[in-house]
Amino acid sequence: MHTATADSASSPEDIRHDWTREEVEALFALPFNDLLFRAHSLHRAYFDPNQVQVSTLLSIKTGACPEDCAYCPQSTRYDTGLEAEKLMEVEKVLEQAKAARAAGSTRFCMGAAWRCPKPRDMPHVVAMVKGVRELGMETCMTLGMLTNEQAEELSEAGLDYYNHNLDTSPEFYGDIITTRTYQDRLDTLDHVRNSGMKICSGGIVGMGEQQTDRAGMLQQLANLHQHPESVPINMLVRVEGTPLENEADLDPFEFIRTIAVARILMPASHVRLSAGREEMNEQMHALAYFAGANSIFYGEKLLTTPNPRANTDMALFGRLGINTESLELEQAPQDPSPRFYDATATSA
Repeated sequence: MHTATADSASSPEDIRHDWTREEVEALFALPFNDLLFRAHSLHRAYFDPNQVQVSTLLSIKTGACPEDCAYCPQSTRYDTGLEAEKLMEVEKVLEQAKAARAAGSTRFCMGAAWRCPKPRDMPHVVAMVKGVRELGMETCMTLGMLTNEQAEELSEAGLDYYNHNLDTSPEFYGDIITTRTYQDRLDTLDHVRNSGMKICSGGIVGMGEQQTDRAGMLQQLANLHQHPESVPINMLVRVEGTPLENEADLDPFEFIRTIAVARILMPASHVRLSAGREEMNEQMHALAYFAGANSIFYGEKLLTTPNPRANTDMALFGRLGINTESLELEQAPQDPSPRFYDATATSA
């Protein structure tokens, strides 16, 4: 059994799919500096530590979702003042993608507030995928649950990534969502993987869960047959009118611990800072990058909640000496072997 030590050597054996809950909880329990040292050592072994992948997220269909996710202002069950919008026209989506590309994004993510896509929706989302691909960008979508057939259709259209978060641990899941099961989410991930698309899957912290739940969520992701290529870690954005509007703040160090454990469990995956960055100061961002976060959403809004302005991110990157990944690097085949980046080398 692997032990949670701070000085474990990096090797291809770091790619594991058999983590126990006790092992993951032991990582969370490490002294903070030891945990960050181990996470950063692995991050440096598998990635250039001074590069961050940049994505842009657009809500292509907002609100009127029948699900009861306790954190989500797009649910029809909660009065949050959000105005529902129909599915955007393809050309308007492509205009947004062009603007994102001009601002430096290499991946364009499109999200629709659906339980699952209806047959009448598929030709439109397929056209969006093909249009964004023609712009030379990577594509990602989050449309709710997918059937095998829908996953195959999106894959054939050229969709690179599909996002479908597990949200939290299996034990805490029922406190957050009752309208779809944990197995429903795992089934959708199976459909996506079987279609040949890459997986983007993570969760939300700060919803009132315990540390054991954060460990459980990451254990589920790390023990998938193949790790998600992208692992978004969201901090709860409290929205008035949702059941979690009065939830207490999560300790910032606990958030950084979650990033670090995700990096250790899935060393070859991109770990993304997603929702909640608006509330994080520069020092917290810097610690997250050191702990292993190497992907962000870029722009002023994530679906319906605020996000740090793009020029703020770029200014911080400049101060930290961080570069943004090129599309060529992101499209290269994922190599699970450690690369052992030289700490004294400069990034191109």
